[in-house]
Amino acid sequence: MKIRNFVIIAHIDHGKSTLADRFLEVTGTVEKRLMKEQYLDQLESERERGITIKMAPVRMKYKDYVLNLIDTPGHSDFGYEVSRALAAVEGAILLVDVSQGIQAQTLANFENAKKSGLKIIGAVNKIDLDLAHVDEIIDDLANLIGVDRGEIIRVSGKTGQGVEELLDRVIEEVPSPKLMSKLWVSNTHSRALIFDSLYDDHKGIIAFVRVFDGNFAPSQGIKFLATGVEVKIKEVGYFYPKLKSSSGLTNGEIGYIATGIKEFGKIKIGDTLLRSDAIGVGEGQALPGFKNPQPVVFVSFYPEESDDYENLKQALAKLRLTDASLNFEPDTSEVLGRGFKGGFLGRLHFEITAERLAKEFKINTVHSFPSVSYKIIKNKKEILITNPKDFLSDFDEVLEPIVKVEIITPSEYLGRILSLKEFFRFENFETINLGKKLLVTAKLPLADLISDLDDKLKSLSAGYASLSYEIIGYKKGDLEKLEILIADHLVAGLTRILPKEKIQREARQTVERLKELLPKQQFVQAIQAAVRGKIIARETIPAMKKDVTGYLYGGDRTRKMKLWKKQQRGKVRLKERAEGGGNDIRIPASIFKELLKK
Repeated sequence: MKIRNFVIIAHIDHGKSTLADRFLEVTGTVEKRLMKEQYLDQLESERERGITIKMAPVRMKYKDYVLNLIDTPGHSDFGYEVSRALAAVEGAILLVDVSQGIQAQTLANFENAKKSGLKIIGAVNKIDLDLAHVDEIIDDLANLIGVDRGEIIRVSGKTGQGVEELLDRVIEEVPSPKLMSKLWVSNTHSRALIFDSLYDDHKGIIAFVRVFDGNFAPSQGIKFLATGVEVKIKEVGYFYPKLKSSSGLTNGEIGYIATGIKEFGKIKIGDTLLRSDAIGVGEGQALPGFKNPQPVVFVSFYPEESDDYENLKQALAKLRLTDASLNFEPDTSEVLGRGFKGGFLGRLHFEITAERLAKEFKINTVHSFPSVSYKIIKNKKEILITNPKDFLSDFDEVLEPIVKVEIITPSEYLGRILSLKEFFRFENFETINLGKKLLVTAKLPLADLISDLDDKLKSLSAGYASLSYEIIGYKKGDLEKLEILIADHLVAGLTRILPKEKIQREARQTVERLKELLPKQQFVQAIQAAVRGKIIARETIPAMKKDVTGYLYGGDRTRKMKLWKKQQRGKVRLKERAEGGGNDIRIPASIFKELLKK
C-alpha cells in the first residue's frame, strides 16, 4: 500500500481549513452536495470563531495513493495539539497567507516541524487575490525553509488553483512510512501511537492511532503500555472523515481503535498501544515524540447550578479524552460551592473549554480570575502555588514564570508596539529586520501575557501584528496577594496575585465595580480590598430601605418606635449571620461573570 502521512501547519486564519476543504473535493472524499465550509471543523466554537481548535484526521485516496491528512490548529494556545499531530506523520505543508506573510506562529510551527524531522513543503495561499507583493512573500517563505523559490506552491483554497499540484508534491516528496522497530520479526510485534481520542456511548473510548509496527484487527488483545490496561479490540477503521470500520490497520496507517472502555482515565493520549501477544513488552517499547503538556494558566470552574456538579465532573472527563492538555482537580468555594481547578495552556484555551462545556454539555459555569503558577521561597524551601488563595503572606521571596515573546509586525507599527511597555512589564526589547516587517523579541511575566496583551497588540497594529511565546523560566517578582472581603467575609474566588505597583489601582477598581454590581441587602455591606490584612480600599453598599410603619396612620408615636427598633435588631442579626459564616452572602453567577470580564 502506498501511503503518505502529512499535516497542514500555519498561523491562525491563514486558510488551513479552506485548503483542507479543497483536498476533500479534489480527492472525492466528500461528495460536493455534502460539502460545507470548514468541513473538518466539527465543533460549534470552531465555526463561530472561524478557527481550528481540534486537530482533525482524514483519509483520502488520490492517484493510487492513500493520503492521511491531519488538519491542525494555528493559535499558540493549541501548540500541544500540533505537536501530537507532528509525531504521527512524515511530512508537513507550511502554509502562508500572501495577504499577511510570515507570522509569529508560522515560525514556531516551522521550528517544531523541523525538530520532528518532517519533510516540509512550502505553499502560499489566497493567490487569487493577485496582490503585488506575492513574489516577496514567496521569497521569504523559500528563505525560511531553505529551498529555491520555484519549489513554493501557489494555491488558492477558495478557487482550488494549485491544489492538485500541491497533492502531487506531497506524493513526490513526503517519505513513505517506515517500520520504527529494528527488532520487528512478526506481526505479533505491533505498536501504535495514540495521538487523540473521543468517547462513544456504544463503543467506549475510541483511540486515534498511527500504526508504526505490525497490524491490529478486531477481537485482538491489546495493551496500553503506560496504564497497563488490557482489552480486546471492539472495532478498527479509518476517518473518511466520519468513522468507517475496516478489517484491520497495518503499519504506516492512521485510523481508530474502538476499545469498549467506558472508564475515563484508563487511556492516556501519547501512550503506546501494543498487541497483548507482543514480543518483549516493556521498557524501550514506548514510541517517541511526545512530552507531557505543562499547564501555564490556572482557573477554577464552578457550575452555575449546584446540582450540575456531577454533570460537570463527567463533562470534564469527556473533554479530557479529546484534549490531553486539560488537567482538573476538585476545588471548593464558600461562595460558589464545589467545582474544579483546571490547568490550561493559555487564556484562549480555557475560554474555549468554558464554551464547550456550555454548548456541548449544556453546563454553564462561573470561573475565577485566570492565574499562573508561582514559586514561593520560605526558609530555603520552595513551594509551588497554582491557586491565588494559597499564596502565603509571609515569605522570603517569590518567583513568577517568564516568557519570551516574538512579535512580527509591519515596521510602521513599531512605535505603537513599543508603547506597550507603559502597560506591561517588558524587558530586553530587541528588533530584527525582516524586510518590510520586523521581528520584535522581549521577555515579560506570563501573568501580563494572559491579561489582555494580545488584544492590545491587535488594536495597536490594526490586526497586522502577530505573537507567539514560550516559557523560559522563573524570575524574582515584587508581588502581593489582593483579597476581597464582602461584609467581612473573604471571597476566595476574587483573590489575585498582582505587582505591587498595580495593586492599589486594581483594589480601588474592584471595590467600585462590586458596589455597582452587587444587589442591596437588608443590612449595610462593606466591600473591602486587603493586602496582608491591611485594608487598602473600601466601598459601602447601604441597606435596602423598607418603610415598616407605612400602614400606620396617626396615633401614638410609640408604636412606630417599636417597629423601627425591631427592624434595626433584625438588620443587626442578619449582618452578624453574614459576618459569622457567610451563609447570607450571595454573589450571583451573572455578577461574577461581569466582574471577571477584562
